[in-house]
Amino acid sequence: MQKISPFLWFDGNAEEAINFYISIFKNSKIESLVRHGDTVMSGTFRIEGQQFMALNGGPHFSFSPAISFFVSCETQQEVDELWEKLSEGGEKQRCGWLKDKFGVSWQIIPTALGQLMHDKDPEKAGRVMQAMMQMDKIDIEALRKAYDG
Repeated sequence: MQKISPFLWFDGNAEEAINFYISIFKNSKIESLVRHGDTVMSGTFRIEGQQFMALNGGPHFSFSPAISFFVSCETQQEVDELWEKLSEGGEKQRCGWLKDKFGVSWQIIPTALGQLMHDKDPEKAGRVMQAMMQMDKIDIEALRKAYDG
């Protein structure tokens, strides 16, 4: 067991959420489910090596964008695929952020964004930042065009 794991509080739909997340990410699996009758009370699952815990805790708490999951993507295809799948039934937002149908916030960010924004030339980095601020889903090619001026 890893020392620190995200612990997600759901209102009766933890099993649905777990199955949703493991269906989207290739390197994922359910590690355990604790049932009370037919209802999953809690579960542990793994996505890309990161362990998550889920609880059906009831309506007392909800998710906030103050906590989000940052997903580094190597290609535009990966950005596109995760953006569409995770936002299905949720809400697409600005600058690579989205809220899934359970209210969990995600940042779907290509690694190229960080590389371009950390360029030593502040003008190039600034153009990339301005381009990104106009986007919902991040477009790597548009970032590169902004970089090149």
